[in-house]
Amino acid sequence: MRKPFEYAAIRAVPRVERGEQINVGVVLYCQSRDFLAVSLHLDADRLRCLDPGVDVEAVATALRGWDTTCTGGPTGGPAAGMRLGERFRWLTAPRSTVIQAGPVHTGLTEDPAGELARLLDLLVR
Repeated sequence: MRKPFEYAAIRAVPRVERGEQINVGVVLYCQSRDFLAVSLHLDADRLRCLDPGVDVEAVATALRGWDTTCTGGPTGGPAAGMRLGERFRWLTAPRSTVIQAGPVHTGLTEDPAGELARLLDLLVR
């Protein structure tokens, strides 16, 4: 049976003042399946097209923080202790940083993990 889910593209914005961005991941939350996960793919060459001087490793480190927060546990910081829905809302809240979430969208799926992989291919790769 298909269940509703929410997702947002994760964007790298190497120079926030310019607003240029590339999609580098997807975060997906499915309340009825108790599922929250992020899938990431950082294309360093594409990122350097926006800013040749970007610190790619710093961006990669920031992205790993998203994964740690989704997974939860003691290394995920304060947000990692939140319930899954709260964590999703915290991750997708608007912010002016190098890593940002796009608008939240919805859909229906039988397989949240499979949908996450499909969205990563569609929106990022």
